[in-house]
Amino acid sequence: MDIIYLHGLKVDCVIGVWEWEKQITQTVAIDLDMGFDISVAAKSDRLQDALSYKQVSKRVRSLVKESRFALVEKLAEEIAAMLTAEFAIKWCRVKVNKFGAVRAAGDVGVIIERGQMESG
Repeated sequence: MDIIYLHGLKVDCVIGVWEWEKQITQTVAIDLDMGFDISVAAKSDRLQDALSYKQVSKRVRSLVKESRFALVEKLAEEIAAMLTAEFAIKWCRVKVNKFGAVRAAGDVGVIIERGQMESG
């Protein structure tokens, strides 16, 4: 399985369980690893045969900006569900980093994997 990645995608959104968090925007950073067969694009060298990083980025940013979830777990699940439903992605790893959720930590968040990683 080939993996296409998009790391460090920063998006401002409303996320949190506390009332004050529901009144502000916070920045989350998203890392995506996506299982995608790149062999056709590698042979043809044509953009139309590749997974468009730009389209994935635009769609993820749109989903995150419009969301109002309490938990990063829910946000990660929704991103993974969208990737597998809207793009030809069989497997994905989604990391959501909610900066500042724990004062003494630089990074805090979740990493989930969804779908089936194929060998090959």
